[in-house]
Amino acid sequence: MTTPQPQTDLNDILLPPQDIKAEAALHALQHGNLTLHGLLPWSSNYTFLGTVVCGEVRFNVVYKPAQGERPLWDFEHATLCRREVAAYQVSRALGDWPNIPPTILRRGPHGLGMLQQFIHADYDAHYFTLKDDPRHQTTFQQLALFDYLVNNADRKGGHCLLDHRRRIWAIDHGLTFHTDYKLRTVIWEYANRPIPHALRRALARFKAGFTPQSETYRALQSLLSPAEIAAFIRRLDNLLASGRFPRPLGYRDYPYPPI
Repeated sequence: MTTPQPQTDLNDILLPPQDIKAEAALHALQHGNLTLHGLLPWSSNYTFLGTVVCGEVRFNVVYKPAQGERPLWDFEHATLCRREVAAYQVSRALGDWPNIPPTILRRGPHGLGMLQQFIHADYDAHYFTLKDDPRHQTTFQQLALFDYLVNNADRKGGHCLLDHRRRIWAIDHGLTFHTDYKLRTVIWEYANRPIPHALRRALARFKAGFTPQSETYRALQSLLSPAEIAAFIRRLDNLLASGRFPRPLGYRDYPYPPI
């Protein structure tokens, strides 16, 4: 990978917050002109802040190229960007829960990578400051179920963003869909409780529609291995059979650092 630009001062190039429908954002991500401004601070992998322009649509984006991923012993190299897109596809099929920014796989200045709409957030807010607000309980229940489904090995509190309309967005889903159990999360408040009926029905609807002919299944086939898809289906079946939220197993249940 070529020498990257210096880390970016966000205040210099961030556009004002705006509400863009998901389909318009996805179209712009896929077809718009991409300009990179520099590296975002505090990222373990190369993560760039950029801007996409497509006609009248213009917004900031996050770009994570595969070749900028730090090698890991337990995840195949250069696959984290694909896992981020797979997580978005599952979220969309569940009915946009959790709320993940529009995310695609696209070739950019540093090669193939994940391109995602940037979320303007209150960076003093995170899971630990929001978890006791009753307005967000359903959102965090959805997130707890989703993280088990996708086998998220790194759900930190700072991966829950609060935007200008007080909506919560979930980000950073590169360490997902491993065939081995990897769940590490800060969200254990609901452990072993019964899954609310509305969420269980949503899981059942997803299961009924997740066939080899479905759009979501075909999308995952292009992003994950057959074994990873099979393990995903087993986790879905486990949730539906138990009817309960996952519980800690006592070994590396929490990510570090927690935020």
